[in-house]
Amino acid sequence: MLDAVVVGAGPNGLTAAVELARRGLSVEVFEAKDTVGGGARTEELTLPGFRHDPCAAVHPLGIGSPAFRNLPLERYGLEWLHPELPMAHPWDDGTAVVLSRSVAETAASLGVRDAGAYRRLVAPYLGRWDSLSQDFMSLPLTALPRHPVTLGRFGLTGLPPSTWLMRRFRDEKAKAMIAGLVAHVIAPLNGLATGAVGLLFALAAHANGWPAPRGGSQAIPDALTAYLRDLGGVVHTGFEVRRLDDLPPARAYIFDTSPTALARIADLGNVYENYRYGAGVFKIDYALDGPVPWTAEEARRAGTVQVGPTRGEIDTALRQASRQGRAPEAPFLITAQPSLADPSRAPEGKHVFWAYGHVPHNWQGDLTDAIERQLERFAPGFRDRVLARATAGPRELVARNANYVGGDIACGAFTGLQVLFRPKLSLFPYHTSRPAVFLCSSATPPGPGVHGMSGHNAAKAVWRTLRATDG
Repeated sequence: MLDAVVVGAGPNGLTAAVELARRGLSVEVFEAKDTVGGGARTEELTLPGFRHDPCAAVHPLGIGSPAFRNLPLERYGLEWLHPELPMAHPWDDGTAVVLSRSVAETAASLGVRDAGAYRRLVAPYLGRWDSLSQDFMSLPLTALPRHPVTLGRFGLTGLPPSTWLMRRFRDEKAKAMIAGLVAHVIAPLNGLATGAVGLLFALAAHANGWPAPRGGSQAIPDALTAYLRDLGGVVHTGFEVRRLDDLPPARAYIFDTSPTALARIADLGNVYENYRYGAGVFKIDYALDGPVPWTAEEARRAGTVQVGPTRGEIDTALRQASRQGRAPEAPFLITAQPSLADPSRAPEGKHVFWAYGHVPHNWQGDLTDAIERQLERFAPGFRDRVLARATAGPRELVARNANYVGGDIACGAFTGLQVLFRPKLSLFPYHTSRPAVFLCSSATPPGPGVHGMSGHNAAKAVWRTLRATDG
């Protein structure tokens, strides 16, 4: 009998498998697709030589992840590449706010009236990313906080809505940058703990940047898989699990799936019936004949570009997609330019470009024109650079990754108590009603992103359970 079986070879499933294999347990992973990756894949979606990331592309929480930091993934080919600027947020007048690794550069871009307020906001956490990320991303506590005072201060600042955080600033540019950061998790700006989202992304940029892996996001699961195999773990691909009986006998089963899929496969009944999925996204991968012709010079140097621009426009777009059930006419866009830092992603002189806007859950329309109108607004002549495009709405995204239920790339709405308690109201979110069955996907804390911490935390829960059984 195996010690552990993992269902789903996304970053969380693979991280869980690695953590258990490192402790000497026998582990096998079963993945429905023909390749590993989950939300971190790289494929030629448009034209030969253009390597796109169908799902996640830039990883603010990946390079600084406590889970990844403690694994020798660089020995297995993972190399982080940094653009000159982590993020730019352009405006109609041709200027841009920037989120730089430099606090001074970031603060200066916000204007004289808000530069000091920004410095004061981030100052208590500078130089403390390792401890803060370990403590924050291990909630609910899988270990005692290393620095409870810093964590408590972060909680007091971050638990209120991001609109409270914005009150620290006087001008629109700083408030809009925070709003754009919150929108990365498709959260309403006035939602619980959304201040923590904006602050965490900003601190990640100052501590480690917002890089992408050389060659594409696929490098992350590939490195995890190679390390797992060296530890004696086994990975099966092209194996769809429909019920527990499809799997070999094991002491523990860990699911890197949505709660819905877990309940169906493990026959858990309606235990997750109150779990809510959020708005979806409509995504376009572009093959370009040259770089995006942004009007703002800073955007031409940034790996990520937030296209809004104002807090009001961002809030309207989020509300329309999340609460009003209609696609925004002027969507807020998150875009990525990975080939700026990694020319290997496209033929010489060409570029890959990645953009998405928010749409209602399970929406089946086409947002291409609205997205490209927004891009032309800040990068006139953009359409002239397009060689090919690959579009994906909620239906296509689910086909690529079943965890994106209804196109929700966060695997669960980031609203209400579900912000703090995922996938249900419990201090033991990785456990289920069946003692041998666990959940490790981004539906569990700390939530969405390619950082492996949900898998890391779930592996701790499994390890403790098995150890107690042995005792």
